[in-house]
Amino acid sequence: MPIEFLGIAATNDGSETSPRSGASFDKEYTLKLARAHEDHGWDRVLFAYGSGSPEPGTAAAYIAAHTARLQILLAHRPNVSYPTFAAREFATLDRISDGRLAVHFITGGNDHEQQREGDFLTKDERYSRTREYIEIVKRVWTEHEPFDHEGAHYRFNDYVSDVFPVRQPWPDISFGGSSPAAYAAGGAVADIYALWGEPLAETARQIEAVKAAALAAGRDTPPRIQVAFRPIIAATEELAWEKAHRTVAAIGERRASGAWKRRAGAAPENTGSQRLIAIAERGERYDRALWTPTAAATGGAGNSNALVGTPETVAQALLDYYDLGVDIISARGYDLLGDAIDFGRHVIPLVREEVAKRDAEGTRR
Repeated sequence: MPIEFLGIAATNDGSETSPRSGASFDKEYTLKLARAHEDHGWDRVLFAYGSGSPEPGTAAAYIAAHTARLQILLAHRPNVSYPTFAAREFATLDRISDGRLAVHFITGGNDHEQQREGDFLTKDERYSRTREYIEIVKRVWTEHEPFDHEGAHYRFNDYVSDVFPVRQPWPDISFGGSSPAAYAAGGAVADIYALWGEPLAETARQIEAVKAAALAAGRDTPPRIQVAFRPIIAATEELAWEKAHRTVAAIGERRASGAWKRRAGAAPENTGSQRLIAIAERGERYDRALWTPTAAATGGAGNSNALVGTPETVAQALLDYYDLGVDIISARGYDLLGDAIDFGRHVIPLVREEVAKRDAEGTRR
């Protein structure tokens, strides 16, 4: 089946390697970056969520109103709004975008970050809440008669919405996590399951865990699989590796300066980051092009493992993941605008061409 590419919809030009040049919400840059993705072959961009960052739903509505084809993945934390309200917000945004919305539900892997906005549930309680939240949102999107709900986390009576999404039966639901609790929740309710880039063997085991969770939940079709990387590309292998080492050095300088760091130097609480650190401790290079020092330099912060090489090398590495069953590639560089353009020009066409060939020949492994 066709492969999709997900980029980042940042609201400013800052990254792990360089400070932003202006406000946290730079309207002109936000639109320029989104249009660069739309003009260079990307399918969708992610509006991420942070407790102190610009509100992503409003930013997504702005981009939806100023683009024609680019799809939007909106990150959302269930602790910040009631599910009936959120369902109407999402449906309204899907209407604004003419059906281009998907929603990524974030359970939350850091207690301190969750508590900043009043969320004091335990990790297992958060997964339970997220699953219930998604189930309510789906009902609001699809039911045209009033209904009651009484669950572990939410209770209401006689609710019915008057705004419904364009996409039927609903916009795609995206979900991520690398713990058994995450597999169970996402396997049950997600349309897309998002993973961070790991070596092929580990990724294959995670895919099987997601499929098993979906089967255990009674689903006939498991979620589609998305995997995220930080590509570092150049015209030659030598130049790509020089660029990779410069990138890690810049991350180290930024972190040493105190520009960004974990609270009190604490180790990551979420399983995904713990896995990235463990993989980096075992080695720097895996498979065709996976490189872990970028993850080690950030302390396993989010999507942080790199794919390093020429466009041809990185494209072949992505095809290795496609052969495992990955249908969506999430990628962002460290120069957000320039790297989005370069990746769109030089990598995406190579991958699409080979995927189309494999689909036509039925040779996907």
